[in-house]
Amino acid sequence: MSDKEYERKYKEDKPVVAICYDFDKTLSPDDMQAQGYIQSVGYDIPDFWKKSNSLASDNEMDQNLAYMYVMKQEAEGKVLFTKKTLAEYGANVELFPGVKEWFERIREYGKEKGVIVEHYIISSGLKEMIEGTSVAKAGAFEKIYASSFYYNDSGVAIWPAQVVNYTSKTQFLFRIEKGVLDINDPAVNESFSPEEIRVPFRNMVYIGDSDTDIPCMKLVNSYGGHSIGVYNTETKDKTKVYKMMRDERIKYFAPADYKEGTELDFLVKSIIDRTAANEALETLHYKYKIERIKADKESSEETRKRTDLLIALENSSNFAKTHTLIRELQEIDNWSFEEKEILFHQVKKRKDV
Repeated sequence: MSDKEYERKYKEDKPVVAICYDFDKTLSPDDMQAQGYIQSVGYDIPDFWKKSNSLASDNEMDQNLAYMYVMKQEAEGKVLFTKKTLAEYGANVELFPGVKEWFERIREYGKEKGVIVEHYIISSGLKEMIEGTSVAKAGAFEKIYASSFYYNDSGVAIWPAQVVNYTSKTQFLFRIEKGVLDINDPAVNESFSPEEIRVPFRNMVYIGDSDTDIPCMKLVNSYGGHSIGVYNTETKDKTKVYKMMRDERIKYFAPADYKEGTELDFLVKSIIDRTAANEALETLHYKYKIERIKADKESSEETRKRTDLLIALENSSNFAKTHTLIRELQEIDNWSFEEKEILFHQVKKRKDV
């Protein structure tokens, strides 16, 4: 057991919107491995994925572990397979239009609305490559959850450190919800009261492009959050987003164009606007809830019972229920003067008493 003290995030004074992104074909037009690495080890892109997928199917292996193994194996004698090299491949990864300016602009929009906006990556791709992108280097992401390697003292990858597949992606949503961001922090399994939750699912946005994002999309949707499917701005192929919409996995879809004034820009800003209004109401709800709890503590159980009976009598809409309540009222002797006044006026205006 580790005695490490994990750094955690706690509920803020302002509402937090967490925008979670897949990476490949969501922020970038293609798989990150296909934008330099695969070519550098002498493979055609389809042949590389064919070998990786065959390895997985022939050995009952996780597909992500399979591609990581093939990457390391094929690099031997051809390219250095180090953290530094993978980050350099990441630096050459193409991004969709507007991505470079997107994260800071949306954060600033949130500030204007009194909302803290945080950006998270939840990807089956390689963390080291994502960390090498210009946006990651600029501090775009609060946290990057992705597959990664363990490196020896020379910086050479020798073993998978973390594997993120389409089903395990969902655990990171719960970590974001509770502010328990370290992947080894067991507090993610602890129970949190609604008042302690840092990012309620209703304040989450998940942006993805394909079937591998469905578990996250479904989870976010089922708890009142917002899932957005994106499609390539050049091919304009909507086949996948239509299917996800048909299967009720997403609420919205838009081209993967992150420039200001685009459909995606409008969607996300509208969600931030809605969150600001919703959370103002939630704040009032909790205020009144706390006031009610305090009032309950200051009154006896007998007082609350008398109050409940008076309210039930006022709301009673049929003869039988009214007379059942009257029998219960007759069993009580210790009415206060104010309660007697309320009871007198209720009985006086009713025709069924």
